Amino acid sequence: MAAVRGANGGDAITVKVRAFAMLRDIIPAECNAEIPGGSTIGDLLAYLSARYPGLGGALFTSTGEIRAYVNILKNGRNVHFSGGLKTPLEDGDTVALFPPAAGG
Repeated sequence: MAAVRGANGGDAITVKVRAFAMLRDIIPAECNAEIPGGSTIGDLLAYLSARYPGLGGALFTSTGEIRAYVNILKNGRNVHFSGGLKTPLEDGDTVALFPPAAGG
């Protein structure tokens, strides 16, 4: 994957992305994303949604909100409690994407 430069010409960071359950039909179970330094969870998800058709629809509502029961963890912590889509990312972070669980 080619390196991406930030708007100010800064270096890119590498974030490990792990997908679970039905999201593995859309995106690899584990991959690395190179994104501009200073990016947020929202920036990462926008990048991934553009790269993997169908991912955006699986994660977001039509109004751009994270779908109910979709959990996004940064380094094992739910971003819902740390800034949501505005949670900043750093080089080496791991982001896990958990879709809603179904079953009974």
